[in-house]
Amino acid sequence: MSDNPMFQNPSEAQRALERERDLPMTGWQQEVSQGLEYGLDAAESIRDRTISTFSRGELPHFAGINTFLKAPYLEDVRQVGNYDVAIVGVPHDSGTTYRPGTRFGPQGIRRISALYTPYNFELGVDLREQITLCDVGDIFTIPANNEKSFDQISKGIAHIFASGAFPILLGGDHSIGFPTVRGICRHLGDKKVGIIHFDRHVDTQETDLDERMHTCPWFHATNMANAPAENLVQLGIGGWQVPRQGVKVCRERATNILTVTDITEMGIDAAAEFAIEKATDGTDCVWISFDIDCIDAGFVPGTGWPEPGGLLPREALALLGKIIQKVPVCGLEVVEVSPPYDVSDMTALMATRVICDAMAHLVLSGQLPRQSKPAYITEECNMQVDTAWT
Repeated sequence: MSDNPMFQNPSEAQRALERERDLPMTGWQQEVSQGLEYGLDAAESIRDRTISTFSRGELPHFAGINTFLKAPYLEDVRQVGNYDVAIVGVPHDSGTTYRPGTRFGPQGIRRISALYTPYNFELGVDLREQITLCDVGDIFTIPANNEKSFDQISKGIAHIFASGAFPILLGGDHSIGFPTVRGICRHLGDKKVGIIHFDRHVDTQETDLDERMHTCPWFHATNMANAPAENLVQLGIGGWQVPRQGVKVCRERATNILTVTDITEMGIDAAAEFAIEKATDGTDCVWISFDIDCIDAGFVPGTGWPEPGGLLPREALALLGKIIQKVPVCGLEVVEVSPPYDVSDMTALMATRVICDAMAHLVLSGQLPRQSKPAYITEECNMQVDTAWT
């Protein structure tokens, strides 16, 4: 063995170079073959014969239909269970109390996601080679009607969840947190779900402006027996936009909160362990709700309620990865991306990074691809999981 310490203790980059060598190319080859079949052979002047006449697949990044990572669009959602992961848009911002625009979040995230490839160098993961991914399009939400939209969202998420596909949601404002968790709970039977919530705001009011708005999802989600309040963990809370009504609910229901200062002072590892311990205590799976505004507003301007002093992107991604590696995740939502306020697609790109990193860590932790449907998913749909609300 060489005496050079660099080779005795390889760097992250060296390890990444070795991991790439072991990744297959099967998925890429299939995509090229299908592109040539569906999109016709290129003009004779094109020397690279992997290129087709009509754009099919990943390349070129600026062309093609805007699905997430240019994944196949699944028109027949009844077939969603044939895939490991299902991307679904929730273009809803009727729960916004000040700056609307998140209804365009799914479009914005999908469009900039074309900038990415399915391969991550540091993590040594190639999503195209290691999982099957589809984009089922958007939930048909009802403008200006939160409750009907919530019913649509719950039904759509319940369908994807029950199929065994891993649901990833592109929001949408944070009011969708309640109906998404309700959809999950409908197929949990007597099982329980913990919620890990990245945000600057607690979102635990009962109502806002007399309705269930984007400040209210966790009050109603933790009313359900399947989602106990003591298993709600909120990371990054703080600043000047945390209503006292919501703080009172957190205190009364004994939820778990870490501010940005808490996280930075205790360290990412300890913060992750705290979140894992609280969210998994007595539960069977964990739902992750990632509000993009948990990240400092300087990095994510395209959001309805930007708040300076949030997590740095590296901190948020590291915390997310450490959590996913150690908990049974049942789904992920990324919310509050508002393209009308975005600059150079920075916020939408950050959302894309969160989603891609999450999938990579699910692969690395052995949670994807699923060998079988998780035991916490029940076939029977319980439509009565949420309490009555007036």
